[in-house]
Amino acid sequence: MNLAIDIGNTRTKLALFDGDILVQKTVCEKLTVAELEAVAYNQKVERIILSSVSKQPEEVMAFLRSKYALLELSTDTPLPIRIRYKTPETLGKDRLAAAVGAFHLFAKANCLVIDAGTCITMDVLSAEGEFLGGNISPGITMRLMAMHHFTARLPLVAPTADLPDELGDSTENAIRNGGELGALLEVEGFIGRCRKKYRPLHIVLTGGDTDFFVKNTKTKIFAHQNLVLIGLNQILQHNAKISEGF
Repeated sequence: MNLAIDIGNTRTKLALFDGDILVQKTVCEKLTVAELEAVAYNQKVERIILSSVSKQPEEVMAFLRSKYALLELSTDTPLPIRIRYKTPETLGKDRLAAAVGAFHLFAKANCLVIDAGTCITMDVLSAEGEFLGGNISPGITMRLMAMHHFTARLPLVAPTADLPDELGDSTENAIRNGGELGALLEVEGFIGRCRKKYRPLHIVLTGGDTDFFVKNTKTKIFAHQNLVLIGLNQILQHNAKISEGF
């Protein structure tokens, strides 16, 4: 069994894999030894991959290193895809893992990988397995919070699943359109530009705001909430094969 751990800005996700098959997923606020013991209890976990946006407590890292074969994802980690990014040392681990996940699900196909989370990232992966780069922009909640934070009078508006009419009939709806409809139009516009250049093109979507974009876009999208975790597991298996001489 493999255990993939994805520690993001707001949540920690742990996924148990039996080969390529995800058999269990857990979401928590932070990673602790108790949480690790609960997830790995009575499971034959041999290898763990850790992807984190922040430094983890030393007791957690000591536990992982002493109990399992641990792979910490970094810019030096061998990958099953090639990176054509000019600054690979600054490339987010979640973007890398999502691209690897898309490569596993859609081998030998051009993919536009969209991660709609705290930020919206949109990255192109070629049919040859090359990460070509992409865009980073504020996510929906960040847009709404920014309008409230950087102005004197605009209220803080919570995102909703349903869009109001294109013309906001109140300040609240106008703000929501700017945040939600603006993000939707941006994503659809970038999809349209990429489709002209990369044909055929698979659109793969993940992240916390996946449901919003799936519900409101007219574009055919393959949505997968576990894309990053799948990618982490594939990176772990790729490195296991290297260490075993395959």
